[in-house]
Amino acid sequence: MEEKTVNKTNSNSYTFIFAIIMVIVVGVVLAFAATSLQPLQYKNMRQEKMQNILATVGVETDRTGAQALFEENIKEQIVLDSNGEVKEGVNAFDVDLAKELKKPAEEQSFPLYIADVEGKTYYIIPLRGAGLWNAIFGYIALKDDVNTVKGAVFDHLGETPGLGAEITQEWFRHRFDDEKIFDDNGELIGVSVVKGTSTSKDDNKVDAISGATITGDGVSNMISERLRHYLPYFKSKTDVKVANN
Repeated sequence: MEEKTVNKTNSNSYTFIFAIIMVIVVGVVLAFAATSLQPLQYKNMRQEKMQNILATVGVETDRTGAQALFEENIKEQIVLDSNGEVKEGVNAFDVDLAKELKKPAEEQSFPLYIADVEGKTYYIIPLRGAGLWNAIFGYIALKDDVNTVKGAVFDHLGETPGLGAEITQEWFRHRFDDEKIFDDNGELIGVSVVKGTSTSKDDNKVDAISGATITGDGVSNMISERLRHYLPYFKSKTDVKVANN
């Protein structure tokens, strides 16, 4: 009886030690894999970001060609403060809007990309706001009148498939093409996502996605909220006409 007890104890100890060793080995392997893949993940994220920025001005590319086209078409990258002044020593591409939005507006950094595509100037502004379940984000490009939308790209972290997640679809983002962000009185309105049929490009509205009202409201709010911070800069540019607001 005593011998059986000893064998049973040894067996339990062996199992326990083996489990600990396996946990350590698996943890080391996973940590090594994560560390090894980190540079590739970072590169893919940068390339995807370049793709999205370029898409707003009609330059489509895959990840492989994104950097070359980005360098060719994006002529200037600047970061603004809340007064529209350029911040020196800050890289626009590295500004994390998720972190910036947690700060008071007067302490935030506002990235701006200036593109030159076939001799035409466009101003590309990063966007971030709140959808139904999580953050929504993207980019919107304005033509050189700083009123007409050239194009927009949207993405999300957790909107409902088939409903709010449809903001990523090409047919939805193209609804913003040639929309105006100022009304007839020169007031910044942005572009609102509303129910109904809107065919005019001068009413500051696009058709909403059926069943995705909250996500649509989030898109509307983030556009107007983000654009408002860039007004001081645009008004300071003598070669850019901006309505008084």
